[in-house]
Amino acid sequence: MAKNEQVLILEPANELKFRGPFVDVVTANLKLTNPTGRKICFKVKTTAPKRYCVRPNSGLIKPKESVTVAVMLQPFEYDPAEKNKHKFMVQTMFAPDGEIESQDLLWKDVSPENLMDSKLKCVFEMPTTENNVDVHEDAVKPINLKPVQTERQASPKVNNVEVELRKASDENKKMMQEICQLREENTQLKDERVRLRRVAMTETISSTPQSSSSQLSSTSGQGSQGTALPPIVYLLAALLVGLLLGKLLL
Repeated sequence: MAKNEQVLILEPANELKFRGPFVDVVTANLKLTNPTGRKICFKVKTTAPKRYCVRPNSGLIKPKESVTVAVMLQPFEYDPAEKNKHKFMVQTMFAPDGEIESQDLLWKDVSPENLMDSKLKCVFEMPTTENNVDVHEDAVKPINLKPVQTERQASPKVNNVEVELRKASDENKKMMQEICQLREENTQLKDERVRLRRVAMTETISSTPQSSSSQLSSTSGQGSQGTALPPIVYLLAALLVGLLLGKLLL
């Protein structure tokens, strides 16, 4: 069976580049554009879910609109000799007409023939160091190096700025992790609300026939009471029987 062609426009289309050093969270943005006239559902998957935080990792893109997905690489010890095999896949499908209560149920029931996907590989890049920069030998003179060293030693403001930047980076890392946790909890609460709504509807439907049967039983009981004969009829019958017996005895 032929594979459906991806209708979304991905930027970048083939690679997600992450630039080191990887001591803090490194973010790469993936832009998804819907050029069609229909709504499209998307989901982002990865081969290394513990190493990345993706927000949003799924959603709905309206016609002629775009969504930017932030792919956040968590800090790790980078080894240039280690071969990187991390990959991402963007799965998409045309959204059904009407309101969508839960995308999780929608993805669970979708037929494979209606899916489209695109794959991207991850590329790690390290910044160039001073040792890799080509310089002329006659341009490097001791007389030029001494003032630079003296200036660095006599400038505590530079060290303070580096410390502040480090603190801000650590706080940003903690905030991103908290945001990821809160969004996951929000998704779980939405799914639980949908489940409780369905359970409530099921209980309401199951209780309706019981109330109808009770009404029918009470109605039938009232009908049986209405058909009972009044006491005066029994008195008249007794008088007639008494008269007939009296005539016979005479």
